[in-house]
Formats: sequence, structure tokens, C-alpha cells
Amino acid sequence: MSAFAEGLSALLDPTVAVCLLVGLLIGTLVGMFPGVTGSMAVALAAGFTLTLDPVQGLAVLLTIYVGANYGDRIPAILVNTPGTPAAIATTLDGYPLAKQGKGGLALVSSAIVTTGGILLSVVVFIFAARPIASIALEFGPAEMFALVVFGLTVMISISSRSLLKGALAGIAGLAIATIGRDPITGDERFVFGLNDLNSGLPFIAVIIGLFGIAELFDQLLTHHPGTAQIVSSLGRWWPTRAEYKQMARPFALSSVLGTVVGAVPAAGGDIAGLIGWDRAKRMSKHPEKFGKGSLEGLTAADTASSATLGGSLTTTMALGVPGDSVMAVMLGSMLIWGLQPGPSMFVQRPELVASIAGIMIIATVLSLGISLVRSQGMVKILDLPRHYIWVGILLFCIVGTYTTSNNMYTVWVMLLSGVAGVIMKRTGFPPGPVVLGLLLGPLAESNLRRALLIDGPSTLVTQPIAAALLLLAVFSLAMPLIRRARAARKMNTTAQPVEVDRT
Repeated sequence: MSAFAEGLSALLDPTVAVCLLVGLLIGTLVGMFPGVTGSMAVALAAGFTLTLDPVQGLAVLLTIYVGANYGDRIPAILVNTPGTPAAIATTLDGYPLAKQGKGGLALVSSAIVTTGGILLSVVVFIFAARPIASIALEFGPAEMFALVVFGLTVMISISSRSLLKGALAGIAGLAIATIGRDPITGDERFVFGLNDLNSGLPFIAVIIGLFGIAELFDQLLTHHPGTAQIVSSLGRWWPTRAEYKQMARPFALSSVLGTVVGAVPAAGGDIAGLIGWDRAKRMSKHPEKFGKGSLEGLTAADTASSATLGGSLTTTMALGVPGDSVMAVMLGSMLIWGLQPGPSMFVQRPELVASIAGIMIIATVLSLGISLVRSQGMVKILDLPRHYIWVGILLFCIVGTYTTSNNMYTVWVMLLSGVAGVIMKRTGFPPGPVVLGLLLGPLAESNLRRALLIDGPSTLVTQPIAAALLLLAVFSLAMPLIRRARAARKMNTTAQPVEVDRT
């Protein structure tokens, strides 16, 4: 209890309050501008927070994470363009509602259910993370290696349409992670005489390049003026009692579904939102209204996508495996602060876990307040010329990366990573597995080698937990292939002509 009180008292520092407000402002604005994703913003801000105290830095990064999940609903509803991938499902019913003159109702309803989804998932984090971490504390080297493999295979299986491309991206991340010194012997590996490579590639620079610079370059190459019309007539703002009742059932369903999906490594808000929308449609008494301006559909999509925040936070903090791309960036920052998310954190820094939960709750409540008092004038921000945003992002990326080491070497790594990232984006290779392989590669390698030295190769199949996690890893890779085979078989069956007996 003392650790819990200590963690919450750390949030009373005025500096932390300033960090919360800064993160909230950045997150809301980031969400509002289509193409500037939450992971991109967190990666960009990470370079500026590394000199801060961990609680202050987390206050900035986590509130960006939360704020983006509110801001991205504005363009999704009013412009039919999701501010971040998590708001893709919001456009299905949000924009039709806005075209019906119910834009204000859609914005307020979205803010309310988003708040409920995040808060419920944070409650799950508060009560479930420690028990999960307690179990994980019993993990030995074999179990930790198997856990990393499982997390990597899940990200590979769902982050790309091509399983092969996802696997190659993961392998590339693991290969990059071997650059530097051997974690067991300390010998140099793949440094080619360059002293800067002795400590490995700076992963903050790589992350900013893959998520920030790559997205910037891609937008520069593909930019064209938007054709969607901004809905400026917002109508009434507050739902009626009957509409609240209408929202209750999809909210309850999607809050649970979103938390579960968020706990799966790499399954982000975009996947949860679409699943929640689809499930709510199946259970609705009026499925024909979905996609045409259904308040139930909007509720289901936004609740599910927002509830992933607490689920992904639980996986990241309890197991040390990023729940989504934003958490992967967050994990990289915490490693630089000397923190290792995972089971040991609940023993060594329990007060920090309490601070994280408090930051999430405060950021959510503040975001709701901003969402409810925002005016029609905020929509005008969407008219800001895109090239101003691009220049600002590029400058912040360069400055933020340079401040991590005060060395131009990290800036060159960032720019080269950005070029590699845009090539990967154009060729269908996902960046997520690369980042996860880079971050967790040393953990996987050191634990595998310890397991082999202690008990030999048989330990990977004789230890029940390790064997089960490796089986789940195989299953996660096999499932996409099974689904595609079934879909192909179904298409072949329906495409076969029906023979007519003419006798």
C-alpha cells in the first residue's frame, strides 16, 4: 500500500502536471491530423523525454497515447478520414451521422464511450497485471525465450497480409539486434571497426525512422488534395436517455472485447475497432442501420478500439512484450531510463506501476474534458496546409534524435531507417516485427543461451510453460495459413457452376 501511495504522490509534482498537459495537447493535435499516428508521435517525443525523470517522461508519452485516441475521432467523424488507424472503424458510422446533421452528437458520444473503454481497461490493468507478473516471475530462461518468440510470432502473423514478409521483417529485426557486443562474452559482433556500433544500433533512432520519417516520406510521395468535405453543421451535442440505453449493450460487449484484443501482442485498436463493430452488428436488433449512421456502431467501434489501451499496457508491463506499436516505442524509452518492463518491475519499482495507472486515469479524464468543451472552431485546424506539418515533423525528428546522444551518428541512423521504412511500406513489409525483434532480440538471445548452457536443448520441450508458449507460437503462425486455405476452398466451392439435369 505504501508503494501505491508513493506512486500516486509522485503525480502531485507540478512538473508532472506540466508534462501531462503538454502530452495531452500533443496527443489531441496528433490524432486530429490524418497520417500522423500515435506511434509516430510517441517515437518523436521519446527523444525529448529521455533527459526527464521516468515519471515525467511517462506522463508525456502516455498522455500522447491517450490524447491521440480522442483527437483521431474528429477527422474520422467530420472528414471521413481516420486520424490514426485506431479510428478506421469510427468512419463507418461516424461520418454518416455527421452528414445527417448529428456531428456534435457523434463527437460527444464517441468521447464518452472512449473514456469508458479506457477506464475499464485500466481497471483491468490495475487488478490483473500483478497476478500475471507474479506467474511470470517463476519463468526461467527457457520460458522467457519462449515468451519472446510467442510475442514476435503474433506480431508477424497479424501485422502483414503476407506471412512471409512479416517473418522476414522479424528476422531482420533479430539480425539487427546482434550488432554490438555479445550479451554473454562481451565480444564485438558486426561492428566493422566502428566504435559507434559497439553498443548496437540506437533503437530510438531506428524507431523514429521507421515510424516517423518513413511515414513522412510516404506522405510526401503520395500526397494529393483530400476530396472529403468537412461537415461544419454539428447539430445537437448530448445524447438523450433513450440513446444512452441504446449505447449500453454495444459498450458492454466492446469494452470486454477491446481489452482482450489489446492484451494480445501487436493487436491494436484498428483490429479491435473493426471486430467490435462487426460483433455489435451481429447482435443488434437493427443491423441494417450499421454503416448508415448507427449510434450503436459508433459506440462499438470506439469502445473496442479505446479499450485496447489498458490491455496492451497490461501485456507490456506484466510480461515485457509490447502490446502494440506505441507500447514498443514506450518500451524502448523505458530501457534507456534503465527500466525493464516485465515481472521484475512489480517487485523492484511497484510505485512506478502505480504512477502509470494514475497517469492513464488522469489523462483520460482530462481528455474527456477537452473533448466535451471543444468548439466548432477546432475543426478549422484540419484546414492547416499539410506542408507546414511535414516541416515541423522533420525538424522535431532530427532534433529529438540528436538529443538522445548529442551525436550526428544517431541522426544518420534515423534517416537511413526512414528510407528503409518507406521502402518496406511500399513493398508490404511491416515495421512492427522489425522493432520488436530489435528490442527483444537481446532478451531472447541471452535467455536462449542460458537455457542451453544450463539444461541443453531439451529444456525447451520438457519445461511445460516453455513448450506451451512455443506451441502457441507455431499456432499463431499457422492460423493465417489455415484461414486463407479455408477462404480459398469456400471461394472455389461457391464458384463451381451448378450442373442442371436436362434429362
